[in-house]
Amino acid sequence: MSSAEPAPSRVWRWDDFVLDTGRYELRHADGVIRVEPQVFDVLTQLVSNHERFVSKEELFDTVWGGRFVGEAALTSRIKAVRRALGDDGESQRYIRTVRGRGYQFVGTLHPEESAPPPALPEPEVPRQHIAFCRAADGIRLAYAMVGEGAPLVRAANWMTHLGYDIESPVWQHWVRDMSVQHTFIRYDERGCGLSDWEAGDFTFDDWVADLESVVEALGLERFPLLGVSQGGAVAVAYAARHPDRVSRLVLCGAYARGRAVRAMSDDEKRAAALDLELARVGWGRDDPAFRQVFAAQFLPDGTRTDWAAFDQLQRRTTSPENAVRFLEVFARIDVRDQACRVRCPTLILHSRDDHRVPMRYGEELATLIPDSRLVALASNNHLLTATEPAWQVFCDEVNGFLTS
Repeated sequence: MSSAEPAPSRVWRWDDFVLDTGRYELRHADGVIRVEPQVFDVLTQLVSNHERFVSKEELFDTVWGGRFVGEAALTSRIKAVRRALGDDGESQRYIRTVRGRGYQFVGTLHPEESAPPPALPEPEVPRQHIAFCRAADGIRLAYAMVGEGAPLVRAANWMTHLGYDIESPVWQHWVRDMSVQHTFIRYDERGCGLSDWEAGDFTFDDWVADLESVVEALGLERFPLLGVSQGGAVAVAYAARHPDRVSRLVLCGAYARGRAVRAMSDDEKRAAALDLELARVGWGRDDPAFRQVFAAQFLPDGTRTDWAAFDQLQRRTTSPENAVRFLEVFARIDVRDQACRVRCPTLILHSRDDHRVPMRYGEELATLIPDSRLVALASNNHLLTATEPAWQVFCDEVNGFLTS
């Protein structure tokens, strides 16, 4: 992600391509072309300076904010730009290499520039009621209710903050759309958000017990339960323990086995260990570079704005010490036995190219839970964004499942 000041919004057109910096989109006649934020920024710099070549130093300054990165990083972004445009290093139809100096956009831009699209209205911040209850061991838990209608409970997952989620681009659309037909109930797990951060040595069983405490505080008897990411494992364990309470189960980006449990190869074990090391070394630093690794895994197709919002979320939701403890417990999750005991109808949704939790772990859940249906979403993101088509598919599937 660039730390440079963003340029004014423009819309550039050439051949069948549209570069829309206001919407942060590269479009073709066939639709939106997904590119990483730095790839988009490189292309924007080249197109907006099409009358001249742009030096490598200028690209480093504008795209990487002057931070030291190797030349290989720039070369890989140029290759990605060419690939997105159907160009290559031989033909150089759109991106010309100025040997040893930089690059220049050489496509033929349309002479007229489209007016910038009208500004979209700011989404209305959902109104919510926040309350508190105590877990069995005395830990204070915060929970919130939004909307009207039958209850829909979301098992807590990592990186939430009830007071911030309703305006955060990471979670706002979840709260907004899940509360259209339901009273959407969510809570911050211990060690996170508005719940107590000083929570001792919490365990997976503590998280399941926290869900039990919130349900009891609200006096809920029977309700559908939603679990996202690691919250999916909590939801599975709760549904297995309380078959009389959970009417339907919805899982998204969920898994039965944590990274340490499912790691078989040396590479997988090293990747699991790297998660912990990144949190230990970099979570509390002002430099967002360490936290951006998590952003790239959770939202690989996110925009620069999405990544910045995710970074804000990480810093506001928990302490560096708790982040490490969360990851340690996540890695040891294993709810395969509980999944086999789930008796309610279950809908499992999983991004087809999820970078954080690969699709095969959603498939594993579907084989373990008896009455389940798996829906593959056309996304690379672990947490679905509001603007991607997969989000509307997710909402339609969930609404249809819960009202059927």
